[in-house]
Amino acid sequence: MIEAELKALARQPGVLLRRLEGTHGPGRAEVYRDTYYDLPDGSLLGTDRELRVREIEDADGGRRALLTYKGARVDEASGSKPEHETAVADAGAAHAIVRALGYRARLSFEKHCRNYRLERGGRRFLATLVRVPRLAGVFLEVETTVAREDELPAALGAVREVLAELGVDEGDLTAELYTDAVLRAGSADGRGAGSADGRG
Repeated sequence: MIEAELKALARQPGVLLRRLEGTHGPGRAEVYRDTYYDLPDGSLLGTDRELRVREIEDADGGRRALLTYKGARVDEASGSKPEHETAVADAGAAHAIVRALGYRARLSFEKHCRNYRLERGGRRFLATLVRVPRLAGVFLEVETTVAREDELPAALGAVREVLAELGVDEGDLTAELYTDAVLRAGSADGRGAGSADGRG
């Protein structure tokens, strides 16, 4: 599976929120606590790959967890990546297994999200308003999935149509990964790459 996703800086997050809520109803508020693992030599993140344990808490206190591997980008402009993801019953056990295999927690941080499910032309989308406490601003992600790389251009075109409907300007798009931004923010404030917020 390939995640066809575009991310934009939300210049007017309040306006975006009203548009999403007005059209699609109340979004689902969730907090993601993400821990990214790497090999001791840094060769996983260093080659644009990701291994992540995500712990999710919803507004009612419900909890679940996901184990995710993302390959290197197949589209530089969007940052879209192949992705393999599965639910795990015990987040603590998932962390323990990954560490026992020789991976080390490289960074961890929270994403405060409000998710909306959309459908256009028979294709399903997830639109998410995101705030990362370590970073300035609010972001909007819109994503869908495809099975093959040759389906990616059409899927990204459909994502762009959704963004345009929401009033997002093409110039506000960014392909920078949250991991890169958080690592840079950690270096800038002197705390270092391994001291991001959340689990360590």
